[in-house]
Amino acid sequence: MPILLQLTLNAPLRPDDRGRRYEDPLQQLLDRKLPGSQVSGAGTLLSPSGEIAWCDIDVELTGDPVAGRRQIIDFLEWLGAPKGSVAKLTDDVVAFGKTEGVAIYLNGTDLPSHVYAEADVNQLIRMLGYQLGRKGRMQSFWEGPRETALYFYGGSAQTIRDLIAPVLAEHPLAQECRVVDLPQALPGRHGNAGASGS
Repeated sequence: MPILLQLTLNAPLRPDDRGRRYEDPLQQLLDRKLPGSQVSGAGTLLSPSGEIAWCDIDVELTGDPVAGRRQIIDFLEWLGAPKGSVAKLTDDVVAFGKTEGVAIYLNGTDLPSHVYAEADVNQLIRMLGYQLGRKGRMQSFWEGPRETALYFYGGSAQTIRDLIAPVLAEHPLAQECRVVDLPQALPGRHGNAGASGS
């Protein structure tokens, strides 16, 4: 009988980004390396503000579950899984993840109106990606009522901060932005976050 492996990624990923970056490649790995195993479900956990806190992926594992978990963890870390992620088999929980995250919160309400009319957030994202090179990449974003968050991950949060600073200092949309290191550990699973099945 398959055994349930519960994966919690310590990353605020939109469902589309979670699927494209992690679920779909993971299913391809399972098809090749662990036949009979499958991704059986996924979800996101929302903070009271509506921003995603973290996300879950469930896998039905066949074969040796401990060896299967190790193979899946190695693969997810290769894909960029953040520090503080966990993989649970029954009551056995293993922490994993190698990347550190930085969120850039763009001010969506208080800048001059011509900035929003003329500046292109996609251009800003491209400039940040070019500046980071192999040191980091954007994994997802969030559009809130007053701010838009861009989530970048790499080997070092401080390196990401240092590299993106010149771009943020010059780009009009980055005026009055906030740059925040993302948590490297999951908060209590039964805290104030509410589950969303999307």
